[in-house]
Amino acid sequence: MFEDKKQSFTPISELGEFGLIERLTKNARKNAPNTTKGIGDDAAVIENTDEQTLVSTDLLIEGVHFDLTYVPLRHLGYKSVAVNLSDICAMNAKPTQVTVSIAVSSRFPVDALDELYEGIHLACNNYGVDLIGGDTSSSTTGLMISVTAIGQAKTERIAYRHMAEDKDLLVVSGDLGAAYLGLQLLEREKEVFKVNPEMQPELNENHAYMLERQLKPEARLDIVQLLEKLEVKPKAMIDVSDGLSSEILHLCKASKVGCKIYEEKIPIDPTVINLANDFQIHQTTIAMNGGEDYELLFTVGMEDYDKIKGNPSLTVIGHITSESEGVNMVTSTNESIELKAQGWNQMKQE
Repeated sequence: MFEDKKQSFTPISELGEFGLIERLTKNARKNAPNTTKGIGDDAAVIENTDEQTLVSTDLLIEGVHFDLTYVPLRHLGYKSVAVNLSDICAMNAKPTQVTVSIAVSSRFPVDALDELYEGIHLACNNYGVDLIGGDTSSSTTGLMISVTAIGQAKTERIAYRHMAEDKDLLVVSGDLGAAYLGLQLLEREKEVFKVNPEMQPELNENHAYMLERQLKPEARLDIVQLLEKLEVKPKAMIDVSDGLSSEILHLCKASKVGCKIYEEKIPIDPTVINLANDFQIHQTTIAMNGGEDYELLFTVGMEDYDKIKGNPSLTVIGHITSESEGVNMVTSTNESIELKAQGWNQMKQE
């Protein structure tokens, strides 16, 4: 990337740390009403309210969480913010601020970081959150991004993983599996490029949805807002980042309950089904184990069913059972199988 000899790029060393920070954050806008002081001092200042403050931090490392062979830096900046905001949304809360810290090697010119921050600013403005600080450092191993997301919620609205109860309905937003297939498409084209750099990518309009779900995922703040509008309080909630099966098991373990889900109820986009057949992977396997969908998985009481039924953004996929019944999926052939955590594990040894 950034190897066009006809274009002149600015080395980071020319600006220095403080000059770089000033350049990258000059477009930061104030969106959240409780931001008293953002960038420009030794610390940000956030006004306390009668709500609870939620904080979540993620670390993204080149070669582990993203591949710059096919991930545009602008998309990476957007995704870095969105996936962190998803953690706040997964508590049924509204994100309000983020801090972004980066460690970067000398192979990146300032112009590359400008692109990264264009995506960061776009995400902040789209979600109405403020970029209020961060740090920069040098790196000998590529690019690392650390984002801390801050949010607010009234005490009674916060949803924890451990609050699911027997007979609750298990609900998921959106659809599943598209992000994983988007990654498979990009990895396939990368391998083709390595063999023949002159070969044009075999990507078309039928792949657009899956590529967008991988490269530019969205935090489901709209679902948090929808539930509030419907006067539905989710009991337990988690976002689907490592695969549906893993998230169901996390939720059930924390709540000390079992669960029964139904294969035929799992929402999968038709384009995912078609491409899954091309890759010769079963669509349910992709939906259960793929990850990076960033949809919201949550439980509600039976009394809330009438409020959510028929809503195109929400699908009831099963129900909570007693812990002794285990965590199971009823297949389309009416066979009950135990769920296993087979989603992505970033700590797994290669």
